[in-house]
Amino acid sequence: MKSKIFITFTAVIIGSGVFYYWFSNTQESTQVYKTAFVERGDLENVVTATGKLEPREYVDVGAQVTGQLHKLHVDIGDYVSKGELLAEIDVTLFMAKVDQQRAQLRYQEASLQDKEAQNALAQINFDRQKNLYEHNATSLELLQSAEFSLQSSNAQIAMLKAQIEQTQSSLRADEANLEFTRIYAPMDGTVVSLSAKQGQTLNANQQAPIILQIADLNTMRVKAEVSEADVTKLRLGMDLYFKTIGKEKRWYAKLQKVEPTPTVTNNVVLYNALFDANNSSKTLMTSMTTQVFFLLASAQNILLIPTNALIREGAKSRESAEVDVLLEDGKLQRRTIELGVSNRVLIEVKSGLKEGERVVVRNSKKSSKKRDKAQMPRMF
Repeated sequence: MKSKIFITFTAVIIGSGVFYYWFSNTQESTQVYKTAFVERGDLENVVTATGKLEPREYVDVGAQVTGQLHKLHVDIGDYVSKGELLAEIDVTLFMAKVDQQRAQLRYQEASLQDKEAQNALAQINFDRQKNLYEHNATSLELLQSAEFSLQSSNAQIAMLKAQIEQTQSSLRADEANLEFTRIYAPMDGTVVSLSAKQGQTLNANQQAPIILQIADLNTMRVKAEVSEADVTKLRLGMDLYFKTIGKEKRWYAKLQKVEPTPTVTNNVVLYNALFDANNSSKTLMTSMTTQVFFLLASAQNILLIPTNALIREGAKSRESAEVDVLLEDGKLQRRTIELGVSNRVLIEVKSGLKEGERVVVRNSKKSSKKRDKAQMPRMF
């Protein structure tokens, strides 16, 4: 009985070993690799940033005088031409000041005429006394009195002329203030905001109150915030494009300026990159959020593989690497390939592979399975 048990136990052990050996060999011969096809397509290496749209040219139209906003002739969205009447401030007080200055000026001009007549008489009297004194027909006292009267008359005329100049200057200022009660458009554009309402009292004694803003919406400016890690990659004149939220349309432009002083928010350093975009269609609107793509490099109709298919060990340069190609018989072939444009996901293959071949890809320890699945071309 014991011998039978021993024989049975031995047979089980031997059978288990044979099965394990067979299963292991089968697994090795049918090993499945994660692969991606070598495909043809376009590739862009970009720096991305978020930006805001604003008019390139705009002006805040304010009041230069204090008073009640009597009439507002425009509304938000109205297009206005340069010189067009926008608003009027109550003119009652300004007209009164102008009338007062004009009356004062007329009074002073009349006084000047009177003084000039008296001056002419004083000149005649002085000339007569001088002539008589030369012929010993009058006294020195009378001559001196006539001379002093003439000098006093001349001084009074000079004083009146100065007063007239002062009044004329005040009149010009009051007339200018009267003209300032009518506010005209300083440029062609669209009224984009109203800061005051009809009937509101405007106080311009300390700071010019803003009534409205006019902007030229034909050209919009984008101010994109670029991180300090990426700003050194930018160069003036480089190509770029941007999209607005919910739209797939690309707007193309060129980088015009990078402001040297950053903005720091919560220890995040961002630099403003500025460029203009044509908006003749009026599709772009103020304060829209944009997603900006600065093109560091791009290529069209090229062979592409995932970057995690590359084997960098032993590469002779950064422009080359090795990949494992899965052949039709299931075997792997190690090849050296020449590289081109790349981004974080895909890289251009200049030589070493053909379209339709399959390369083995390797999971990145830093990336999640979901991201690998989303970024890879067709996997098998």
